[in-house]
Amino acid sequence: MKTILLAGGLGSRLAEETVKIPKPMVEVGGRPIIARVMDIYSHFGHRDFVVAAGYKALLLKQFFANYHLIANNISVSVDTGKMKLVPTTPGGWNVAVVDTGADTMTSGRIRRLRDWLQPETFMCTYSDGLGNINVDALLDFHRSHGKLATVTAVQPPARFGNIELKGDRVDAFTEKVRSGDTWINGGYFVFEPGVLDYMVDDTEPLEQSPLTQMARDGELMAYRHHGFWHPMDTIRDRNTLNSLCDEDVPPWLNFEEELPASMPALAI
Repeated sequence: MKTILLAGGLGSRLAEETVKIPKPMVEVGGRPIIARVMDIYSHFGHRDFVVAAGYKALLLKQFFANYHLIANNISVSVDTGKMKLVPTTPGGWNVAVVDTGADTMTSGRIRRLRDWLQPETFMCTYSDGLGNINVDALLDFHRSHGKLATVTAVQPPARFGNIELKGDRVDAFTEKVRSGDTWINGGYFVFEPGVLDYMVDDTEPLEQSPLTQMARDGELMAYRHHGFWHPMDTIRDRNTLNSLCDEDVPPWLNFEEELPASMPALAI
């Protein structure tokens, strides 16, 4: 099963970093956040990735083209130049990096990957949010309802808009934030091939017409995640995630924890 990593945006609120590198390459604990996201899927045995690149796509291509040197030790003969990789920890990732256009919006990026996907269920996420998502449970939930799409709903600080739920069905996306039962789009989607029929315009963000229309058609369900989730939208977010890397097990890889880890207060 393939997992799409949406990695083409400008990341303007991280301009201090993204003026030189794409947002997914901003480091958290010494590694690009996109690799941290991939660790989550890899924990559950999902290691076949398609990176939907755009802004500064070449840097993403170069990173993954050289990842075998980054992730392993090397032994080199200085006489012949022959190099041998000495694995440290098994990764087993298979990564395709596809330039989906610098100005393409998220639904357009997915649409442009049609030829890279098999006619089967696939997963998709943004490359800037970390959470201890139980991918096995997410897939079980998706298969249980028989609809085209599942979005992982999370409960973040109240600076975001709402996902309005009726039972487990997504009823609407709204900008209004309530003080009580607030759920937002945390990414970590599961899609059936039929969702591609909703993605017809390169200029359309996934969160607008495609997801809205799926919700209206009753084809979008929400998997409620009560554990840790944190985006990386600002320098403050990056610094928070950096500090969490000092823990023995970062909270996004602590799948034993059902409740969110304690987090510093965020500016609203």
